[in-house]
Amino acid sequence: MTESRRALDAEAIAALLADTDPYLSCDDCFARIDQYVEARAADPAYEDPAMAAHLRGCGACADEAESLLDLLAQHPD
Repeated sequence: MTESRRALDAEAIAALLADTDPYLSCDDCFARIDQYVEARAADPAYEDPAMAAHLRGCGACADEAESLLDLLAQHPD
């Protein structure tokens, strides 16, 4: 097994074992993601414990949040 494969496996395991408290479903995350991303873009120190816990454990939602943050960074208006 290559080193990069081990790193990916370790990352996947960490995501599966991540603390999800306070719990937020993907549907709940999707309903809040625009507001969360706008708040993070305005203030990188913005905290939302439920969103942070969900994004640590859900790669799909984390990718969506990152894509939206990148989009806002390209178009700050």
